[in-house]
Amino acid sequence: HGRPGEDGTVQAILDKFGLPYNGSSSESSSVTINKYKTLQLLRDKGFTVAQQLLIKKSAYKDSQTDTLSLIEHTFQYPFIAKPNDDGCSSAVKIIKTREQLINYCDGVFRNEESLNNDVRRILNLGDKEEFPKKETILFESLITANGASHFLEITGGLLTHNKDGKLEYEIFEPSEALAGGEVLSLEEKFLAGEGQNITPARFTKDAMLYKNISGKVKSDLQRAAEVLNVTGYARIDAFVRVFSPDNVETIIIEVNSLPGMTPATCIFHQCALNGYKPYEFIDQILEFAFNQKK
Repeated sequence: HGRPGEDGTVQAILDKFGLPYNGSSSESSSVTINKYKTLQLLRDKGFTVAQQLLIKKSAYKDSQTDTLSLIEHTFQYPFIAKPNDDGCSSAVKIIKTREQLINYCDGVFRNEESLNNDVRRILNLGDKEEFPKKETILFESLITANGASHFLEITGGLLTHNKDGKLEYEIFEPSEALAGGEVLSLEEKFLAGEGQNITPARFTKDAMLYKNISGKVKSDLQRAAEVLNVTGYARIDAFVRVFSPDNVETIIIEVNSLPGMTPATCIFHQCALNGYKPYEFIDQILEFAFNQKK
């Protein structure tokens, strides 16, 4: 999970030696590690996605004033700032003021290794919270309910199978992700006892309506995986707007082509609903990898 395993680098090396590996191809992984490229591809295929803007360090250093004006002209406060090519919740922040915007940019575009304490304070970072140096920052519009009667954040896992030479997707029941703060933290995602995930997600209390809503969301997750050529296994993070049982909108956030596999990760809860014990789930991942190489 994360670089260099999830970005296609290791996969490309293994391909040279003809060795099988779990998860997607090098080409697919190199796309899904890039949040901007991922959402732009999905947008081109008709998905509803957040508005995005990439800002380079060189542009910010050349003209801070012009760069800040561009960001503020593109988005209304609050909006999201995040690294473009890191997995999970690393340095994902809701920016509410110009002061926070300047400090976020200064922090990510810093030259020194250590992070200024004033930046930590203004951005409400924990003492040990990761905040990497990067050459680009991805800004996105804040996804809200937008009038939906029900609005929630979900994460949905999947497996792929090779049936008579044809690729088949098995989409698990998504989990509802509940953040203790403004955004899900790394600890909430991966450390036992830190986060709260509800599997299956609480789309509705009505069993019949649940099938309709869940079916639409799972169909959207599969379509996204197909567009991005995700294979093996994966976890897709998204927001869901439920306007009615027949009007459901899935807004993809990011695709984890090699999901974190700690005991706390909810993908094990999801595969259990489909009848897999943890070792059986992992066995399916490996079987697909060997079949693909054959």
